[in-house]
Amino acid sequence: MAVNKLCCTLAIGALLCLGFAALIQAQDKPVTDVCLGCICEAISGCNQTRYCGGGVCGLFRITWAYWADGGKLTLGNESPQSEDAYANCVNDPYCAANTIQNYMTKFGQDCNGDNAIDCYDFAAIHKLGGYGCKGELSYQYQTQLTNCLNSFQQIDVRSSK
Repeated sequence: MAVNKLCCTLAIGALLCLGFAALIQAQDKPVTDVCLGCICEAISGCNQTRYCGGGVCGLFRITWAYWADGGKLTLGNESPQSEDAYANCVNDPYCAANTIQNYMTKFGQDCNGDNAIDCYDFAAIHKLGGYGCKGELSYQYQTQLTNCLNSFQQIDVRSSK
């Protein structure tokens, strides 16, 4: 348990640093850095090893369709039509996080019926898609997410404002 909390803390710390670096570029992103970190922790344990398999890639386990809906972001001057553009982006923490922000801007909604759009909704959208977020999340994903968010409960994860 202590190791998981340390890993989660380190992952979120790294994402917070990324967030501060990108703050100038994007003031209106819907997903907080803590929420991004907890989605990462829940979906992959924030494993930053370059990964593609089973139709998903990267530490956020993003599909090609998700990446496309998130704007087909790329690294450097790479063309979105490049054969490696998808894998290169979603295996890069910055590019993947920006893809998620774009996706949530497009599909953000109240998935759990609590009259708020918050990290729990973003996590459901991330895992189940923009049109399926009212479905059931796996116990493991939901537990990992909740444990991570609870470890940062002093920070308001309900809003990015």
